[in-house]
Amino acid sequence: MATMIPPVKLKWLEHLNSSWITEDSESIATREGVAVLYSKLVSNKEVVPLPQQVLCLKGPQLPDFERESLSSDEQDHYLDALLSSQLALAKMVCSDSPFAGALRKRLLVLQRVFYALSNKYHDKGKVKQQQHSPESSSGSADVHSVSERPRSSTDALIEMGVRTGLSLLFALLRQSWMMPVSGPGLSLCNDVIHTAIEVVSSLPPLSLANESKIPPMGLDCLSQVTTFLKGVTIPNSGADTLGRRLASELLLGLAAQRGSLRYLLEWIEMALGASAVVHTMEKSKLLSSQEGMISFDCFMTILMQMRRSLGSSADRSQWREPTRTSDGLCSLYEAALCLFEEVCRMASDYSRTCASPDSIQTGDAPIVSETCEVYVWGSNSSHQLVEGTQEKILQPKLAPSFSDAQTIEAGQYCTFVISTDGSVRACGKGSYGRLGLGDSNNQSTLKKLTFEPHRSIKKVSSSKGSDGHTLAFTTEGEVFSWGDGDYGKLGHGNSSTQKYPKLIQGPLQGKVCAFFLVIKIIRSSHPCPEHSLHNCTWKFLDGL
Repeated sequence: MATMIPPVKLKWLEHLNSSWITEDSESIATREGVAVLYSKLVSNKEVVPLPQQVLCLKGPQLPDFERESLSSDEQDHYLDALLSSQLALAKMVCSDSPFAGALRKRLLVLQRVFYALSNKYHDKGKVKQQQHSPESSSGSADVHSVSERPRSSTDALIEMGVRTGLSLLFALLRQSWMMPVSGPGLSLCNDVIHTAIEVVSSLPPLSLANESKIPPMGLDCLSQVTTFLKGVTIPNSGADTLGRRLASELLLGLAAQRGSLRYLLEWIEMALGASAVVHTMEKSKLLSSQEGMISFDCFMTILMQMRRSLGSSADRSQWREPTRTSDGLCSLYEAALCLFEEVCRMASDYSRTCASPDSIQTGDAPIVSETCEVYVWGSNSSHQLVEGTQEKILQPKLAPSFSDAQTIEAGQYCTFVISTDGSVRACGKGSYGRLGLGDSNNQSTLKKLTFEPHRSIKKVSSSKGSDGHTLAFTTEGEVFSWGDGDYGKLGHGNSSTQKYPKLIQGPLQGKVCAFFLVIKIIRSSHPCPEHSLHNCTWKFLDGL
């Protein structure tokens, strides 16, 4: 039987690279050859064995089925937990099989040979040895390396190609403007820019907003393209009238896709600057009537995207639009003013949602409006998004069901909504009574909870990782709880499931709670790790 290899730590030695390059690669195909090469790794201390990890046999904690009657959802939950536990155990056992051990050895040998070859032929003189700390754990057959991949010669060639390609493209575009057009409707520059506009318009909104996901070379290319387009928009740039207009539209599309105030303000500055030059040259009658213009439809498409983000509460009577000409154009100057007003309106709308330090201390929550627009996305497996079907939603989608929401709390497969009148509605998964509706059934639409005695709710907090329980904080400083009651986490003096909101009393009766904390008490006296945790107690701190 093959010997199981323990978790290891890798540390490649630079001076041994040449010996690994000369190794017979065909020997890696056999177990005997792999064993010899792996022994070489161990003897050279390039593979350092780590202490063997203890096999964890902990399974899910199950209820007393003879005493408790469970709903079908709860039974499915425990069945899934048992199957997941058995699957994890099977993976751990199979990962320590003779075949898995031989496979891990072969992967380590291949990784060492690849590093030696890459160091000699691709990154020679550029790569410094870094500490490798992948661990081949007993629960996984994968070997990972934490070393950062150095910049290779291939990356340099790609970057050189992109940079020179952009420079060549910009030079050709400038040259095409200076040459007479050979035929009707033919313009290399305008065709290229128009194609770029179509590509940008086809992207989902804010596709370029997350700059952390864009490689540095991509950001540099965006910067070069933006700089070139800004120069094109000036009337004396050498471009024709259509080229300048298309450059302005492409710049606006890129600014909207990047979703940053900085780029929107840069476009406004560009538009105002170009308009000022146009106004000066118009006095000398050196320009045509279509100078300093932009497509009305293109501008309004982007402006309406921004206005939709304000929600239904926005005062549409204050919205202004640029004047549309008979040619379907509008002035760059008017477009810049409209866009600037929209930015100011969005900033004002956002500022009303921000709480000042004084309002935080006094507990005053900012109220934006009586109605709002809520967008939902993600899993809808238990109808927690109130979208009819149980299909996952991959992009933000307007949810009319939440139009009167003041606060929304997303729990584990469930959702709670606090309205402006202090009432609470819930939907989603109902197991363990986590919705507070009196049963354990799933709820596909928002349904109002009943609080006895009647109270106005200020804040709701629902668990994210346990079997489902929820707390509600009233405007009077009282606390209600409901859902799974294991380990007394509901604060009612027992471990029973509570399917209706119940006021926490005991030492809290007559008190005003300012806030609350959750403290997990660990008992290690029991020898079985299955019982060493899971004793949770609510601790409430009283206010004045």
